[in-house]
Amino acid sequence: MSVSPGAWMYPRPRPGNLREIAEKIEDATGLRVQIVGGKLVMSPTPRGKHAGVVWQLRQQLDGILPEGLGAFEMSSIALPEDPDDYVTPDLIVLPLDWMDDDDWLAAPEDAALAVEVISSSEKSREIRDKADWYAVARVPVLLVIDPRKGTWALHTRPDNGAYQDVLPGKFGEPVPFPAPLGFEVATDRFPLYGDSPRVRGSTAGS
Repeated sequence: MSVSPGAWMYPRPRPGNLREIAEKIEDATGLRVQIVGGKLVMSPTPRGKHAGVVWQLRQQLDGILPEGLGAFEMSSIALPEDPDDYVTPDLIVLPLDWMDDDDWLAAPEDAALAVEVISSSEKSREIRDKADWYAVARVPVLLVIDPRKGTWALHTRPDNGAYQDVLPGKFGEPVPFPAPLGFEVATDRFPLYGDSPRVRGSTAGS
């Protein structure tokens, strides 16, 4: 997930001004900058295993997505009618005509799926805040992957600012996406952070 343990969060200086500040910080530091709940959230460039999870997932999605949809990295979505908030998921599924759009912010109603890969020591509150943000934006499906613990959580049915259904799973168990996506992706080759052995097989069920 883009909010990381090393993320710094600053209060809103004034409405409608944060996107300009975020752009300047990105240019000056190279950090990824997002605006969640009216606060700047900055995090370092993802490490290799983080990128490896995203790469593996995109390789699978590229072969099974319904016609007219594509998986994109480094694409951002904004809250409707909000002067500041936007996020940049690790991976987002959008209509293919997004490639022809001159804007840098996709509409949340166009997103079929957002994916967040949690950073190595991200805080639980940051994870909950980001999930709530996607629910408020009514992104229909959010997949949160946690390489610290070898787990994933599939969030669906956003309503009243929260996802009503959350399906947990472990690496080694496929993620079953609901219709209209209607496919599964494998997680058995997703890497874990650190030197811990992968949890799978009988151990995964303990």
